[in-house]
Amino acid sequence: MFEDLLAEIRQKQHFGDQFIPLHAPVFHGKEKQYLLDTIDSTFVSSVGEYVNRMEKMLQEITGAKKAVLCVNGTSALEMCLRLAGTKPGDIVLTQSLSFVATANAIAHIGATPAFADIERSTLGLSPHAVQAFFESFCIKKGHGTFLKESGQKISACVPMHSFGLSCRMNELQEICKEWNVPIVEDAAEALGSSYKGQHCGTMGLLGALSFNGNKTVTTGGGGAILTNDEKIGDLAKHLTTTAKLPHRWEYFHDYAGWNFRMPNVNAALGCAQLEQLPQILNIKRKRAEIYDHIFMNSPWEFVTELPDTLSNYWLCAVLTQNKTERDNFLAASNDAKLMTRPAWAPLHTLPMYTDTPKGSLDITVDIANRLVNLPSGVEGGIS
Repeated sequence: MFEDLLAEIRQKQHFGDQFIPLHAPVFHGKEKQYLLDTIDSTFVSSVGEYVNRMEKMLQEITGAKKAVLCVNGTSALEMCLRLAGTKPGDIVLTQSLSFVATANAIAHIGATPAFADIERSTLGLSPHAVQAFFESFCIKKGHGTFLKESGQKISACVPMHSFGLSCRMNELQEICKEWNVPIVEDAAEALGSSYKGQHCGTMGLLGALSFNGNKTVTTGGGGAILTNDEKIGDLAKHLTTTAKLPHRWEYFHDYAGWNFRMPNVNAALGCAQLEQLPQILNIKRKRAEIYDHIFMNSPWEFVTELPDTLSNYWLCAVLTQNKTERDNFLAASNDAKLMTRPAWAPLHTLPMYTDTPKGSLDITVDIANRLVNLPSGVEGGIS
């Protein structure tokens, strides 16, 4: 049924006849050199030059005043929320179409995720849905916003830049400012993506990146906190490194901190990967352009960036006409050794989050039923 389409994808994307993964890492730079350097130096764990170097590189790439490396994206997002003031018992408003880590980071604090709908155009948190949630379920008291029914504080709003596509951040900023709710960006998938010239993850109070093995660049496992508030950035660094006060030999900690720091050996890998980021982004954007042309005259819709945004196209996505068509294509493409995947199960459908507060999620459900992620890595490049 899909033989011609799959053959066209292989031919135009220069995939050849081999198995093509969804998004595999590539190591074409100085990864081995830097890894060997950390081994020779013996600084493979908590401190080392590559941690400092990678943080500086991220600041230069994203424009953030502070970047703090973490052991993974989930820990980075959890720390962002804590620094934004989220406490046990609070509510954090986010989207249901996201990887489970978005909600888990909230739950790990003892807070509860609440879900608003996404936009069809961005696949990210809808400003209209956020405004509707606040107006329908919330009330302003003093300098905060609270659920009318339970009295729980809305301590943060977490837009997630799905597959590297930026949310409409200006509108979200205006709404959340009106309701006195800080924004924490889940930019786990959005390294190299921007909105109106500003890098994703730098438009809220804080933002979190991920460097998991399937991301645009990888450190094996890893993440980072971004912020333009230098005091918050310094505190993030302190808390994620066990809150140890500097001293030549004594161990004194002034807070019950977290051991969320990225090891030097992982940062070495990250530095080598970041050196290749412009080339990686170029290949990924060319791949997205090819997909766009493939699906241009079909009944399916390839998901593209909005004007005034720049996407890294971490995972390219196409919308089929219905769930049955989606499932048939998933089966055919994977049988043909082209790895494709559906979107995540919406978070509000998972057993631990079914009873959380939520607005209308019609678009979320529709998109989840029709979306397919296509092979989007840089292996082999594009001629």
